[in-house]
Amino acid sequence: MELMARGERPTVGAYYYCGWHRVSGRPHCLTEWELVVGAVPRFRGHVQPHVPLLGPYDDSSPATLRLQKWLARSFGIDFFCFGVFWDHGVRYLEAPLDEAFLREEMGPSLPFCVMWANRLPRKVLPVRVRPKVVIEESRRVRTDIRDFLSMVMEFERLYFSHPDYVTMGGAPLFLIFDSTFFIRELGIQGAREAIQGARAYLIKKGYPRGLYLVAVNPVLDTTIHGERAIEIYGKVGFDAITHYVYLPHWKGEYLQDYVELMEERAKEWGLFKQQSQLPYFPSVATGWDATPRAAVYKNIHPRRYPWWPVVVGNNPVAFGHYLGEALDFSRENAPCSLAFVASWNEWSEGHYLEPCTQWGFGWLSSVRAAKEG
Repeated sequence: MELMARGERPTVGAYYYCGWHRVSGRPHCLTEWELVVGAVPRFRGHVQPHVPLLGPYDDSSPATLRLQKWLARSFGIDFFCFGVFWDHGVRYLEAPLDEAFLREEMGPSLPFCVMWANRLPRKVLPVRVRPKVVIEESRRVRTDIRDFLSMVMEFERLYFSHPDYVTMGGAPLFLIFDSTFFIRELGIQGAREAIQGARAYLIKKGYPRGLYLVAVNPVLDTTIHGERAIEIYGKVGFDAITHYVYLPHWKGEYLQDYVELMEERAKEWGLFKQQSQLPYFPSVATGWDATPRAAVYKNIHPRRYPWWPVVVGNNPVAFGHYLGEALDFSRENAPCSLAFVASWNEWSEGHYLEPCTQWGFGWLSSVRAAKEG
């Protein structure tokens, strides 16, 4: 799938989390559905649990992906962006993409791309207060130039060469989740060499422009090796920037209003474009409430993920409005009218598009309305 040039029809990509099947190494939680279905309210008026309208499913099953493809196409989702885990050749949670989405022979096709989730998935759920750090060092995926090239080579074989893979100007669309950590780990020169090496390899494989590389989760107020991070992404070779969930203030108030947050975030889209000197594709989240992943402590809300914060007041109508604004922004400021949505199925973090018992098909209907509006 080639992304359309600016001024053409709007395009929506939905992030896809591959965590809804039995996973070895999670002794306290066979799947995350136990957390979602068993979620309890943490305060008066707290809406929990959020449950799929059709019930829990196995995302490593071709039948599940067949239904999800049909739903996505029916309501205007143009492609899935799968989070893929790679750590020096070791893969995690790959079954939904490799064994269901790509190996299913019947049902509608759906374009896709991949995002390197350069943090390892949590092994123990629900999360408990110990350890006190939000992201354990053991979950950060360290890499080097050789490992990065090996990953790109493997992803080219598995994904980039697939006829349904999303491209921009003939170059595979590839995202890096923790792009700031990627640059910190390799250094500015090392990151540049890694990206140049990957592009050179892909050009030799027949992709004229090599790679369209997108940095995820850029920040405006941090530095990398003494330089402002927002000014480095272009220097090392990224083509564009975007976010995953760009909604709550992670260290702000416990309860945060969805509409107020989206008004604020929408005003910042231009800052990311201006200060990075790169195209910025907005990402609009349907909400944020990760409390299903958190152990229950009576009347205690630890000031950290996944207990804190909780976004309230989110609804399909407001979401559809901001998704429309995001598409308008990229139409006027980026190579194409593209926006991402967080996400298709992050049920345990409270951002999803799939039909639910509370809103029915409301989230998906809002996607279709935003594209038609």
